[in-house]
Amino acid sequence: MNLYTRALGYLARREYSRCELEKKLSCHARFSDELKDTLDRLEQSKLLSDERAVEQILHARSRKYGSRRIRHELQTKGIADHLIEAALENFRQTEFSSAHALWCRKFGTAPSTPGERGKQIRYLAGKGFPSEVISKILSDARETED
Repeated sequence: MNLYTRALGYLARREYSRCELEKKLSCHARFSDELKDTLDRLEQSKLLSDERAVEQILHARSRKYGSRRIRHELQTKGIADHLIEAALENFRQTEFSSAHALWCRKFGTAPSTPGERGKQIRYLAGKGFPSEVISKILSDARETED
């Protein structure tokens, strides 16, 4: 199986960034030029796109994770910083509602003890939500219970 066919098989399953696909195909390439030419050909025919990979990852992760976690995942996949910033710019507008929905499913009530508050903060921080969003959720929950 040649490199181009193998790459198409991978891309048929999901979107890949150029860097990700390069890592995946590198062990199958006989020459580094062959790999570079294959990736260039895929990009020119618009079968490989970092922009689509960012959109797919953002769509898949936006309900469960915050901007910090998504940024880290995109960086590990080799996505350029300007693409990450553009994608997260739009995501930040809906990040609070995603975090609030996640918090409601998991906890639903304002913390009554400092230990419980710490648990809720750690949970949301572990999901990659920024501290401003977390504190707003917890302060809103406290206000609605008062």
